[in-house]
Amino acid sequence: MDTLQKLDLLGEGAQADLACGSCGEGQKRVRDDVGRWIYPAVRPDGKTIRMLKVLQTNACEKNCYYCATRCGRAQPRTTFQPDELARVFDEIHRARLAEAIFISSGVVGGGTRTMERMIATAELLRGKYAFRGYLHLKLMPGAEAAAIERALQLADRVSVNLEAPSSEYLAKLSPTKRYAEELLAPLQLARRMIETNPALHRKTMTTQFVVGAADESDREIVATTARLYRDLALARVYFSAFQPVENTPLENHAPTPLLREHRLYQTDFLLRQYGFTFDDLIFDAAGNLPTESDPKTVWAINHPEAFPVELNRASREELLRVPGIGPRSAARILCARRTRRFRTIEQLARLGADERRAAPFVLLDGRMPPHQLALPV
Repeated sequence: MDTLQKLDLLGEGAQADLACGSCGEGQKRVRDDVGRWIYPAVRPDGKTIRMLKVLQTNACEKNCYYCATRCGRAQPRTTFQPDELARVFDEIHRARLAEAIFISSGVVGGGTRTMERMIATAELLRGKYAFRGYLHLKLMPGAEAAAIERALQLADRVSVNLEAPSSEYLAKLSPTKRYAEELLAPLQLARRMIETNPALHRKTMTTQFVVGAADESDREIVATTARLYRDLALARVYFSAFQPVENTPLENHAPTPLLREHRLYQTDFLLRQYGFTFDDLIFDAAGNLPTESDPKTVWAINHPEAFPVELNRASREELLRVPGIGPRSAARILCARRTRRFRTIEQLARLGADERRAAPFVLLDGRMPPHQLALPV
């Protein structure tokens, strides 16, 4: 199998992993023979870069019920040796097709042995090829402390996909993975290393959930997400709506609606950027986020005592509770108020806020603007 064929197979195998923070809405991938697995990705500093996502190997000894690379599933298997993958990415990087790389892998010979091959690739990139760009490494299930520490030394970001919000739900997805010992423990160990070693303080961590495959509720996913942000200071949590794969045990399981994934991301932003807590969030009787509107608007409708908010006096925290006002527009409102008063809804629109969504919840110099309460998607 030649290099391009390997890149095609192992790039395709990595496409479902969102924990590298790729594929922003409306952004396009490179579409040629080499670059079809290059994605727009967002670095921790907010800069968008082009990232190659690739597996070291798509061979795997794990048999996760939803996964296309699970052991026993009939499909072509191949492996990049460390020197080969490092050389291929160096060529891609020098051709200016990609400026970052995300390396994951199927598990072969246990988590530590698998990580040794990934680390060898990273060491060649940093050493032989003097690559100083953005590097994201997956931590394999059950990886030992030395492998985790070396990954942190080489990578800008590491991740472990928890896949489910608890061991109970993980058992429905994989009979061979142990939630606490193999998935959560590497994240906990990496966090301790980052906190205690000044050389690692800038390193970040992420995780990902497969949404809907284990029939878990949104409440359970969001509760775990909030704990991860609180206890492990994760940079991001990603959500992947389950889509059945042919010739896997879950091939007949219903796919998860993309709207559910969208609602989870909206909720995640409330937790990370808007000052909301888990206790603020509203779920339906089944423990799921309402689908008729976004979670911020649902909160506002259910808390009439908090509104309307006077734009000319409201604090940043009060502004961030208003549907249609985000962190950037809140900052602009606070800045603009130093020199003028808000009297028309058009003034709000010019600052980047969604005036249609905000109008039912604000006062402009003591007056409520004309509005019709809308329930946006």
